[in-house]
Amino acid sequence: MKILVNGIGNIGQTLLAVLCDHKASLKIEVIYALKNTEITDWNRSELDLLEEKGVIICTKNQSSYTRVSDVINDIDYIFDCNANTFGLKNKEWYASLQNLKGCSAQGSEKGFGVPFMSGINNDEVLGAKFAQIVSCNTHALSSIITTLVKGNLSNLNEGDFVVVRRSEDLGNKERLVGANVLSRHLNDAIGTHHAIDVKDLFETKKETLNIQSSDITTPSQLMHAVRFNLKLNKIPSETEIQASILKNGFVSTTSKFDSNIIFELGRRYSPYGRLFSHAIINVNNLLFDYPGNRVKGWAFIPQEGNTILSTIHSFLLQTKVPNHENVLSELKTSTIKPFW
Repeated sequence: MKILVNGIGNIGQTLLAVLCDHKASLKIEVIYALKNTEITDWNRSELDLLEEKGVIICTKNQSSYTRVSDVINDIDYIFDCNANTFGLKNKEWYASLQNLKGCSAQGSEKGFGVPFMSGINNDEVLGAKFAQIVSCNTHALSSIITTLVKGNLSNLNEGDFVVVRRSEDLGNKERLVGANVLSRHLNDAIGTHHAIDVKDLFETKKETLNIQSSDITTPSQLMHAVRFNLKLNKIPSETEIQASILKNGFVSTTSKFDSNIIFELGRRYSPYGRLFSHAIINVNNLLFDYPGNRVKGWAFIPQEGNTILSTIHSFLLQTKVPNHENVLSELKTSTIKPFW
């Protein structure tokens, strides 16, 4: 297949690296990448590095690179890695491409297609034309829920989450805040968009969750974190909870309390300098309220990498690549470390 990654930012760049290294197992023949912003001397070096990996750089109007209009009708699948509604605006363009088998967009582009996350609603995206890969925080909250209820969602009575956000990506400087900033609750019963998005994800499976979320942004550019408080109908033992965490191949654990240390370990030792776990749970800091049937604790959220495997998994399911579960297993083994 011939694929196009539209957008070469934090997600697009990491996605391209993984796709290049696993082309054969993903049944990909040619990888194109569309650069939407102006190409200048200061950002040309990144494009040179991608070309060295075999990526064909495309633009809409710069003649020194391949024009996307010359190849778009041959593209089988598009990974839209834009944000700020650009993915939604591109959907009409994608829908007009008669040879396109499928397309995905990232978390900010809500409404683009079927909300999807690996391990949650695989069947719902199988063969779908459009999929929306849910956000990094949706990945984390959903993994925490499914792990702590041991896969039995009927055991969840209620859940409350406080998401502690970094300001923006490490390489940016436009939105860095100078102090803690609260987010407005969008819904009086549910809270911020994090719980809303998790509920929408599980409703694709006809599952209704009783959850709430709040959000505070901090003057950091490293990692998000989340404080979770789940009330269960029947609380498992601490041993059972620990075993369930270890069993979830998308979740990692840590005994560390400093996000900068975990971030730096990922930069040094994780593939492509990214952390790919859906969540990194602080396993030596859990609280068990047995009389109240509550489990509480903290998890770190690797926002730059934790949606990548779902993005690739969606491609495998949408295009019905043979043995897609084996391919995903190979990717998980090569990218996710169980303990930090």
